[in-house]
Amino acid sequence: MRIEKRRYGKLMTVLEGLGSDIDIPDLLKTLKTKCATGGTYKDGAIELQGNHTRNVKVILGDMGFPVGDA
Repeated sequence: MRIEKRRYGKLMTVLEGLGSDIDIPDLLKTLKTKCATGGTYKDGAIELQGNHTRNVKVILGDMGFPVGDA
């Protein structure tokens, strides 16, 4: 998970390295709903509009994903 700065200074939260056995559209929909933001799946990574690292860590941890401190 990382933050990228995009055009006009906008921030994007990017999640990479997700396993191929994960239902990406369902995970993306859940993250977008719980973070109340827009997002997409592009080039093997989930991109959420804005800085949502704390929320995403909590949500993924609640869903049973291993979440590190980084």
